[in-house]
Amino acid sequence: MRLLMMGGTGFVGGATVAEAVRRGWSVTVFNRGLHGAVPPGVHRLRGDRTAPDGLAALAGGEWDLVVDTWDGAPRAVRDAARALAGRVGHYTYISSGSVYAPPVPPYAGEEAPTVDGSADAADGDYARCKAGGELAATEAHGERALLVRAGLILGPGEDIGRLPWWLRRIARGGDVLAPGPADLPVQYIDVRDLAGWTLDRAAEGVGGAFNVISRSGHSTMGELLASAVAVTGSDARLRWTDPEPILAAGVVPWNDLPIWVPPGHEFRWLQERGVEKAYAAGLTCRPVADTVADTWRWLRSVGSVPPRAGRPARVAVGLDPQREAALLA
Repeated sequence: MRLLMMGGTGFVGGATVAEAVRRGWSVTVFNRGLHGAVPPGVHRLRGDRTAPDGLAALAGGEWDLVVDTWDGAPRAVRDAARALAGRVGHYTYISSGSVYAPPVPPYAGEEAPTVDGSADAADGDYARCKAGGELAATEAHGERALLVRAGLILGPGEDIGRLPWWLRRIARGGDVLAPGPADLPVQYIDVRDLAGWTLDRAAEGVGGAFNVISRSGHSTMGELLASAVAVTGSDARLRWTDPEPILAAGVVPWNDLPIWVPPGHEFRWLQERGVEKAYAAGLTCRPVADTVADTWRWLRSVGSVPPRAGRPARVAVGLDPQREAALLA
């Protein structure tokens, strides 16, 4: 298989490139060449897809598959998808569950309404940019466009820092504010499982939208944090605390306490999405203990969460130690 990866040095792009290389595929990445490295044997084309004539390096090339992770202005996806029409067999766009229009019902499937988007948009918030990117890929490639609506993505290489924050906090030891309930279902996807499923379906020529994320309850907050205690070898003591006092103190789920979205919260749907279509199409998800252990091993080797390759930095996640101490007191 000949894969063209648009990007290829970030979190999802890097995992996708690594998986394709592991399979022995011919891999080309297209990016500005300013961030990160690519594995040996990967061909690198340079260009800025937002600049006039920025796609010139793609001229004349032909590939079996394209994977595009762009989350900025949809017109960048539009231009790339149009430029490659007739020269690629299949176009995959890594989208997001954020495209669903609120209020999102629990366990909504791919048929749920999405936010308004435009393939021609020059800006927009994250949800509308991803929705516009979906439209751009579909307009250019029709049934040969695969829309991967990923959810919470964890694993080695994570450049948001959600699981790394928990690992570092627990590694410090002592009493740790553990947001309850401990049996709260968690829904996420390991980036390597995301990459493997995506390449499998793209190689088969599958099109359409899929919620690519584990079943809700694949793990729980208790299992995830206990795994973090185990892999770090920490003396941390998890102090399980009901959601009510945490929320009353102004703590923001998902951001201040990453991954956690308590029952009844308006964003609880982020961890309760319908996934039967993806599972019927072969999705499998590794145990949470493997994701946590491999992320800790990676984090210790790199020392810090990497910046987002070629994209603006996001607001740092994680609760300030003083606020945590006050809540524990």
